[in-house]
Amino acid sequence: MERFNLSFITMLIYLLINGYNAKSQTSFSVDKWMEYVEEMVQNTEDTEKLETVYSELSYLTEHPFELNSVTEKQLQKLPFLSDIQIKNIINYRNRYGKMVTVYELKNIENLDLQTIELLLPFVYVGDISVDKRPFTVKNLLKYGSNELQIRYDKCFQQKKGYGSYPDSILQQYPNRKYLGESFYTSLRYSYSFDDRFQFGVVAEKDAGEPFWNQYHKGYDYYSFHFFLKDIKMLKTLSIGDYKVSFGQGLVVSNDFSLSRTSIVTQAERRNNGFRRHFSTNENDFFRGAAATVNIKSVDISFFYSLRKLDANVQDNVFTSIKTDGYHRLKRDWEKRYNVKMQTIGGNIRYATPNICVGITALSYSFGNDQMMPEWKPYNHFYFRGNNNVNASIDYLFKNNKIKFYGETAVSKNKALATLNAIQLTPASYMSLLLLYRYYDKQYQAYFGNAFSQNSSIQNEQGLYMGIQFTPIPYWKLSAYADFFRFPWLKYGVSSPSSGQEYMLQADYTAGKNFSAYIRYKYMQKEKDLSVPDDNNIAVSPYSRQRIRIQTSYHFSASFIFKTSVDGILYKETGKSGKGIMFSHNAGWIPPALPVQANLYAACFFTDDYSSRISSYEKNILYVFNMSSFYGKGIRLSVVFRWDILNKLSLFAKCAYTHYMDRDVIGTDMEEIEGSNKTDIYALLRWKF
Repeated sequence: MERFNLSFITMLIYLLINGYNAKSQTSFSVDKWMEYVEEMVQNTEDTEKLETVYSELSYLTEHPFELNSVTEKQLQKLPFLSDIQIKNIINYRNRYGKMVTVYELKNIENLDLQTIELLLPFVYVGDISVDKRPFTVKNLLKYGSNELQIRYDKCFQQKKGYGSYPDSILQQYPNRKYLGESFYTSLRYSYSFDDRFQFGVVAEKDAGEPFWNQYHKGYDYYSFHFFLKDIKMLKTLSIGDYKVSFGQGLVVSNDFSLSRTSIVTQAERRNNGFRRHFSTNENDFFRGAAATVNIKSVDISFFYSLRKLDANVQDNVFTSIKTDGYHRLKRDWEKRYNVKMQTIGGNIRYATPNICVGITALSYSFGNDQMMPEWKPYNHFYFRGNNNVNASIDYLFKNNKIKFYGETAVSKNKALATLNAIQLTPASYMSLLLLYRYYDKQYQAYFGNAFSQNSSIQNEQGLYMGIQFTPIPYWKLSAYADFFRFPWLKYGVSSPSSGQEYMLQADYTAGKNFSAYIRYKYMQKEKDLSVPDDNNIAVSPYSRQRIRIQTSYHFSASFIFKTSVDGILYKETGKSGKGIMFSHNAGWIPPALPVQANLYAACFFTDDYSSRISSYEKNILYVFNMSSFYGKGIRLSVVFRWDILNKLSLFAKCAYTHYMDRDVIGTDMEEIEGSNKTDIYALLRWKF
């Protein structure tokens, strides 16, 4: 196994830690949770779900919980908190009374400094919210809060899809040019009342989609939601667009899967029931009505959805569903909203503090159409037909030391999927997790989204082990190992295959002003490779090693700095590649001025696309940005926030990338002639 030169790494750690060991009197970094989301990127290609998670967590930082009144259910919205940590926060408050400052969190058992860093942006200590106000027109007008957001993005360089072509060429090749304008824009409006009543509208146009021309007038995507909760026996009521999550996600989940992050023992999918869909994600939601009624310790939930999906339908048959949400080309519009998908489902759940058992069932159908993927050996067991049914039972049993949870599900063809985990907390400084999953190659669940290596809950068996250990103050060690196999073929893998993945991370937090971590990841899988001088295909292993070193430090109350070094080694039969990226963030938050700014600079050097490196950089409010870079180049960006008035704010960003090794950026319709790419992002928010 290839490894980075040990002396180089040792020297790098020394320089990073000693070069920035500054003295100051500031608070914890406010964006530690963004690094948590950033880490997820390396384990998924589902950027739409990831952007939704980022948006939801961003919303919670803008609407933090008051520590002396926050509930257990509210804290469960924070995926990095364990059940024991949540319980200890509530118990501490009940035992010692009101907290005077957020820094009392360091006195709570099981809360290490690294977790407190993640938690701080989501909580505050202040006036306890008043008792629930009755629903009256006067109260709705007086105490309700409104928020309007208008966003605009644009790339300065012209992409190939916006070029000029003669009409004769476009008549022959209509998909050579985008139908719409080159800018992105969205509008979001929301109203909320005491967190019990929410109403909102979302409208969006992606770059390249027509906004106001001969092809289309208005936004491409619209979403509406009406959400009500905690009204006597009615726990939730949703009308319009909403999200659904039950059990561990084997049947249905619109949540992002918390698989294989540095929070190694927090893999459980908490039951969220129904919640509003207030996102520009055009795929992961239901449209219709849903309700949950509570009778003592039992929740009874039902939901109905009818949505139009994008697909190319010929004679009532389609081979796949288009899920990217883009309608930029003529062929995109030909697929737009051609299939109706009807979903009916429900859940019955019995829950006490230590025991939870739930039963979930749903049925979905495609009206008069049938899904029939073109047969290939790897997709032999994919769903084919007009309708499917999924059902499951999920369970959770826990005490102060042990937690056992899982879900077992079945699809209409009687194929089985099961996930079971046991979590041990023998001491406040140690936590261990053992998770086993078995997803039959014939199991079919369109809405399934659980702990896995695959993008679908099918054709996978695996054993995951994680340990989190706080041996001494200021230090936390985290490690996991995941062993998995795929009993049937996969896309790009023409035989059964297997793999393994490991992670080791050490975190160091020195009080309020300095923190650092080093993370090493190793992943090995298998894929098809052509045999030289032969027409045959062989299944061979390939591996990817990643290392990341990062320090965060505060020079003063106004300046926050973060330096990162990322390295990668990629290896397959007959080929290898390596890459490195240096990046630096500088945040300026003057306490006496209504402005904030963040500067980001990075340089990257990689051999090829296989050794590409992803790096997080700040963006405007609610917008996640995690770009991948390969080749040689530099990346610069500046993010700016100006609170124009008390409730009117402007967020803006300008990002610039220069490549030293190419004269063309991107491919196909996104191709840019030249070595530079410049983007601007702007968002205006008004609270009233």
